[in-house]
Amino acid sequence: QGLSRETAKRLRFLPGLIYVHEGSVCGQSVAQREQSLAHMETLMQATGFPYHLAHLEQALELPPSILQPGLGGSGKPSPSYKEAVEGFIQQQRQEGNGGTQDTLAGPPPAPQLPAAAHTQELLRLFEAVETSTAREELLQMLRTHLILQTARTRGYTKVMTGESCTRVAIKLLTNLALGRGAFLAVDTGFVDDRHGDVMVVRPMREYTAKEIAFYNHFFSVPTVITPALPTKRREKPSIHRLIERFLLGLQEDFPSTISTVYRTGEKLSPAPAKASCESQRCLLCLCALDIAGGEWGGHWG
Repeated sequence: QGLSRETAKRLRFLPGLIYVHEGSVCGQSVAQREQSLAHMETLMQATGFPYHLAHLEQALELPPSILQPGLGGSGKPSPSYKEAVEGFIQQQRQEGNGGTQDTLAGPPPAPQLPAAAHTQELLRLFEAVETSTAREELLQMLRTHLILQTARTRGYTKVMTGESCTRVAIKLLTNLALGRGAFLAVDTGFVDDRHGDVMVVRPMREYTAKEIAFYNHFFSVPTVITPALPTKRREKPSIHRLIERFLLGLQEDFPSTISTVYRTGEKLSPAPAKASCESQRCLLCLCALDIAGGEWGGHWG
């Protein structure tokens, strides 16, 4: 019921935070990676919520089951909200009682980086990809699979991502340019249930990047800027970067550009993507294959 816009009830849940460190493929040195990872852990500790630090190298060790949608509603029944809150409060009290001993013993140990062999294997994988567009897609796919696997192993049934209205509009046009127009409603909609047991929700998609930036500035919210994927010499920028420059450039002269593209995506329905057989899915994105494309081509040909 909480996924409906007409619902006036306040949602109650026990959140957890996850951060996927991608410094190894973004050109950061070992010292820079350690510094950024320690900074992120400090920020996540200050929230008081359970947090999970993951490295992109861990995506290379994911089980094959990540390429299949999970069974929704299977497994042990989830506890009620009251039981979950009581368990969380009890856990916080236990951590608070042991906090004095930890403080006297000294600061917590610095987060460890993955083994150098795993980092080199990940770098070889990205170097084998020929175009910058394919590397962007590979990074997004590995990040998504790693977050989903972490959610499943930690017992989370919902994943909330932070895509803004600006990011959703850029992704909408980017997927059109990449030939993923049949799955725009799934890739940019409020709810993404293609993964079965874990539902991806985008609660920030109605706020523009400028609105979020002003909120962070006025309320002194710590901000961390992650570096982008480096491009090789004499290599053309990726389709993702070209679409981003194009939309942001139009937004400067025509302030309603982002909102217009966003509202256009709101009219899309995910029904065509669910019409295909469940067994005919893409192993990379888990979307139903558009097998009717050949039939449409015959009509127009």
